[in-house]
Amino acid sequence: MDELARFNKERWEELAQASIQYSMPFLDMDEDSARELVDPEGLIGDANGLDVLCLAGGGGQQSAGFGLLGANVTVLDISDTQLERDREAARSYGLEITTTHGDMRDLSMFGEDAFDVIWHAHSINFVPDTGGVFAQVKHALKRGGIYHLACQNPYIHAIDPADWNGEAYPLVARYEDGEVEYDDPHWTFTNTLGEDKRIRGPREFRHTLETLINGLVKNGFLLLALREYAEFDREAVLEPGSWEHFQSVAPPYLGLWARLLPDALQPRSLQGTANDP
Repeated sequence: MDELARFNKERWEELAQASIQYSMPFLDMDEDSARELVDPEGLIGDANGLDVLCLAGGGGQQSAGFGLLGANVTVLDISDTQLERDREAARSYGLEITTTHGDMRDLSMFGEDAFDVIWHAHSINFVPDTGGVFAQVKHALKRGGIYHLACQNPYIHAIDPADWNGEAYPLVARYEDGEVEYDDPHWTFTNTLGEDKRIRGPREFRHTLETLINGLVKNGFLLLALREYAEFDREAVLEPGSWEHFQSVAPPYLGLWARLLPDALQPRSLQGTANDP
């Protein structure tokens, strides 16, 4: 484990132990809500019997969703507390899952062609290089398998509701790959117990859309869908500078769906095509 992994592991242990919402298990799902959570686009279909890796996705949320749909679930996460939440969810639903402590940048423990689906939770923004992660996913995913990637919208990374200047949320940071430096690196949030918390966040890295899409293509992935995630009341009058208003202006998160089809991306010979029907 390198310095970055050790630092971010400590940060996520503290955040999880503080009951931040991303680390708390979903314990009241049924099959319909589970399907909406893990397959909102309907691209996976029948998950029963599929081998699924929840990548850097501890917390007892997606793992429980796939388990309720009958998948064989493995979770890899850097945080022991997060993995314990997955085991908690599994016990609550009477599910069998496998939890593995590890870094998303090294999936060698799984071998080649191990999974039908790799569901990558919002975590790739905590490592500086996407290419290495995508190569690991390619190795562990079966040909034709589905890869889901959740990430920060790179266009607004490092902007938040506090940046409202009375007229807009200004774009001032240069749009490029690299570590995001915050004036205040702490996360301020209300946890699931209603308690206000202020905790040092993990190190974060912006990955431009060009980097994300071209990195997937380079590793043999065919893009299937893209979703922009924002949650706000479209009928309400939203207060400028609030989280809901900010989301209405700029969706903060992206979801990318891709299928591993490396042969489909190989150049085709043009010889003989003139007479083809």
